[in-house]
Amino acid sequence: MRFPSILVTFALPFMVLAGLMALQEQASAQTAGDAQPPAETPFTGDDVIRPYVIPESGPFNPEEIEIENNAAIADWFRSAHADTAAEAFRHWDADEEISPACAVCHSGEGFRSFHGLDGSDPGIPDEPVNVGGVVDCETCHNTGLSRISEIVMPSGLSHPVEGVEAACMTCHQGRTAGTTVEAAITNIPVDLPDPEISFVNPHYATAAATWLGGYGGAGYHYDGKTYSGRFFHARPVSTCVSCHQPHTLEIATDTCRSCHENGTPTEIRIARQSYDGSGDTAQGIHADIAANADTLLEMIQRYAADVATVPLIYDGGSYPYFFADENGDGVADTVDGRGVAYGNWTPRMLRTAYNWKLVTSDPGIYAHNPHYALELLYDSVEDLSGPLGVDMDSLGLLR
Repeated sequence: MRFPSILVTFALPFMVLAGLMALQEQASAQTAGDAQPPAETPFTGDDVIRPYVIPESGPFNPEEIEIENNAAIADWFRSAHADTAAEAFRHWDADEEISPACAVCHSGEGFRSFHGLDGSDPGIPDEPVNVGGVVDCETCHNTGLSRISEIVMPSGLSHPVEGVEAACMTCHQGRTAGTTVEAAITNIPVDLPDPEISFVNPHYATAAATWLGGYGGAGYHYDGKTYSGRFFHARPVSTCVSCHQPHTLEIATDTCRSCHENGTPTEIRIARQSYDGSGDTAQGIHADIAANADTLLEMIQRYAADVATVPLIYDGGSYPYFFADENGDGVADTVDGRGVAYGNWTPRMLRTAYNWKLVTSDPGIYAHNPHYALELLYDSVEDLSGPLGVDMDSLGLLR
């Protein structure tokens, strides 16, 4: 607490006097044979508790004050978690409040409320949260995180966690799962456009979900297919901070070099076979996944035009990302200046588009779980190949 300077001026002499009087009384008590301080803590002048401490010299400049964790704070300040200008934290500015469900991951205050770290009951906050917050220090350094033993994924899976894993997996799990898609298309003919179907968005930066693979159930899983589970990578590399600097969020490339000759993640290859039909095994597995994702999107657009009868435009910068192009001119239709959301979804089209969006929403999926990504893409391409009359063997893709 800061006191007015005039108060300090008058109070300080009395505080000093009180300290001297206390010392005098203690000395008198010792002389009179009263209770002595414990033998193991002999009294010295250095043991005096000073109620008010004045710096020996000054003034001080802020940059001269040593802060033990200054480097960590500086790293965090330059990271995406602290970017107050980012859409992730500015999206609700016009509303002047963040909706409770969104606040869980887009505000440190909402995150603490969700896990009951602020003394409230765990769960979605009861009220909207003020704008202006970010993923602050207390989000990942709250001692209460140690009490969280599991995180529930959108698929319903309860996954065990320890420490800061709880923070990472709460906010990077996406908001939907393959079961969400299945519920949306149940009992609808697979190639019949239905106006009741709308795009199911897995959300963004879904690393925790893709990392768990088939075990986590993030993607749409086709009947009769098996899917790779959690990607363990190398056993010592078992948590998010094994590969990511915890404050800058950058990839710790030195970790890659522990096993790989090349420390550039996108250039690392995990297999001696080509998955995209190119036959090029000198490139990183990132390239195979990107190529197969491009193939899938092209087939989704062909299916939209030929089977669903309404051409489709994808715009990654505008929600809900998929828009109608009734006249086929390559430009999204608009009404009152806004793009017309695509409305001719069929069950087959929705499940393939969902898998495509899930894979491409995790920019690091080639490291988080490349096997799972390749499986989802292959199965989705195969799903569309029938109605489009595409020979899967001619594509040369591998699962």
